[in-house]
Amino acid sequence: MKKYLLALLALPTFAFAEDSLNSGDTAWMLVATAFVMLMTPAGIGLFYGGLTRGKNVLNTMGMSVAAYAVGTLVWVIVGYSIAFGDGDLIGTGKVMLSGITDKSLTGTIPELLFVAFQGTFAAIAVAIASGSMIERVKFSTFIIFAALWVVAVYAPITHWAWSGNSTTLNFGEMDFAGGTVVHLNAGVAGFVVAMILGKRKDYGKVALKPFSPILVVLGAALLWFGWFGFNAGSEVAADGVAGSAFLVTNVAASLGVIGWIIVEWIVYKKATLVGGASGAVAGLVAITPAAGSAGVEGAIIIGLVGGALGFYGVSKLKSIFKVDDSLDAFWIHGLVGIWGSVATAIFISDYAMAENYDMGSQLVSQFSAIGLTIVYSAIATAIVFYVSSALTGGGRVDEETESRGLDETVHGEKTLNI
Repeated sequence: MKKYLLALLALPTFAFAEDSLNSGDTAWMLVATAFVMLMTPAGIGLFYGGLTRGKNVLNTMGMSVAAYAVGTLVWVIVGYSIAFGDGDLIGTGKVMLSGITDKSLTGTIPELLFVAFQGTFAAIAVAIASGSMIERVKFSTFIIFAALWVVAVYAPITHWAWSGNSTTLNFGEMDFAGGTVVHLNAGVAGFVVAMILGKRKDYGKVALKPFSPILVVLGAALLWFGWFGFNAGSEVAADGVAGSAFLVTNVAASLGVIGWIIVEWIVYKKATLVGGASGAVAGLVAITPAAGSAGVEGAIIIGLVGGALGFYGVSKLKSIFKVDDSLDAFWIHGLVGIWGSVATAIFISDYAMAENYDMGSQLVSQFSAIGLTIVYSAIATAIVFYVSSALTGGGRVDEETESRGLDETVHGEKTLNI
């Protein structure tokens, strides 16, 4: 999330223009924020809802809605302060948006709009993580987990990468829109919770078929649409870099579809709708950190490999690790997020490259940030989940609830055809 000025390429911070309100930038960021908002209760909700089983569709979608609502609340109370306040390891001074008025600016846009834009990122991160734990986590546990995770895990990592402060844990990573901050972070968090919860009672015993490939495709399409705000909006300006980010986002998503279904066809002699939709998301994840610096040629390779790698993670690596990551959040967001972060240092266009750019040094920075994100997210997420579980009498539903499905037992609702 930064403007890649040539002399500031290695700084993973926002390089804003001088503080003067620009109505064009403001109008674009209003639209971009609305785009990203759509990604969580609609995009992730439908995508995940279609992937789960019929008896848990509403619960799964409800977790996305809850993630957005809870994430938004804790973000404006304290999350934004931790992420973008002054300070080294964590930010301070902006609790309840203290000191921010309608006249306050972040670069060329109102700071209140920047708060809203960044809040949509926090919300979608915890919603992504929910995909690893569905069908067996208590809804009450997840609500508390979502609140604590945004504060204790997401906000500090955001501060180190994007706050603009010269923090001890800023490694000079290039992460334009959240390859590590959002996707790797959320993927690791989901994987850790899935390990703690254990496998679903019928995992590996019966076929766990998606409820609706149609909903999966619709959700993926909404995510694809919203991702234009996610990536192009991360320039925080209506300029040429935003236009380039918009283009390469579309290219990488398309190549993600192609990469997934090519490998799927080679392995299974089938090209599935669910696979194509998953490939689109993988391509989008892969290009996210490089959206402000990669050209079209780079986007083609990044997206193609992202789609193929996502398929390999879901179809092969998942069985090796033997962790019941219900909807493959780690393999599509975490694993592919690592690829995207590494690829960012490799596929950089001439217009974004500083004269003294050194790929080797930048790769060290990328791997350092990847390592920090994995270690901190894993440890802090485990602590947050154990606390959430303790506050709700255990984090996993009982066997009867799991067997009957959480839609009816937890929410008192069910889909019409179940």
